[in-house]
Amino acid sequence: MTKVGFIGLGNVGAKLAGTLLRGGIPTVVLDLDPAAMEPLVEAGAQTAESPADLARSCEVIITCLPSPAVVAEVMESPEGVLAGLQPGSVWVEMSTTDAQEVARLAAAVAERGATAADCPVSGGCHRAATGNISIFAGCDRATFERLLPLLAILGRRVLHTGELGSASKLKVVTNYLATANLVAVSEALAACAKAGLDLGVAYEAIAASSGTSFVHETESQVILNGSRDINFTMDLVKKDVGLFIAMAQQAGMELELASLVAGIFDDGIDRYGPREWSPNIIRRLEDEYGIEVLAPGFPPEMVDDEPEELGGEIVVRR
Repeated sequence: MTKVGFIGLGNVGAKLAGTLLRGGIPTVVLDLDPAAMEPLVEAGAQTAESPADLARSCEVIITCLPSPAVVAEVMESPEGVLAGLQPGSVWVEMSTTDAQEVARLAAAVAERGATAADCPVSGGCHRAATGNISIFAGCDRATFERLLPLLAILGRRVLHTGELGSASKLKVVTNYLATANLVAVSEALAACAKAGLDLGVAYEAIAASSGTSFVHETESQVILNGSRDINFTMDLVKKDVGLFIAMAQQAGMELELASLVAGIFDDGIDRYGPREWSPNIIRRLEDEYGIEVLAPGFPPEMVDDEPEELGGEIVVRR
């Protein structure tokens, strides 16, 4: 059975590594924070001394890290993944990152006789915890077919997006769309509060209408609860929207709405700090207009109620 190494046990990574263990996959984990590894070790994972040590013992090496700079450090440091990478192994980049940086590191991976795929995930931490998240996979078809049994354990819906880097580009597109929708949802709920509408009724009205969305049906709930905890912070939003804007600029486009969204989150970070939960962007409107966008009966965090089951490939219409 394929032995998998997993580096980066943050909000998403720890949940994905846990899914591998529940699926019976021999897994080696590594994180700068020893406490992040403890629950996974208790569930049966092994640990490694360094990324190079992990790479020497695993056929598939997954990275799930907060920024391109961190990925580069983990891959290229003297005791990084590249130092221990074995011929025939596969590096799977599951971070939300820059497609050009993925290509640069993939070239170094290929020099060592290994292959690479960018496989970012989408759907929220609550779905990462249950193996029901969606996965984009950018790589050649042979590598995709080799990885598919593993990706089908990690996620419910797996899309082969094409060549290396295509998945990372599509991931920042989807994260931008979610962010723009979060800003719109925040304005809608704040306007309902300021107009004196029942916010529980407003939530249901939106959910039953053409204005509903995945973001409304998840993030609006933690907004109304007051926890604003969606396991995603404002600094990560800033990074992802910036990657989307850079992608568009490289293609020769200057975008209007994306720049406004980026500016709103720059202001949110200035006011509340980079590690504030992203749905708390609504606080800008609460503070300005002296309102509270809260309602009883909503959960403090999202829990996936779909049963966990093996995933499969999304078939693209041709």
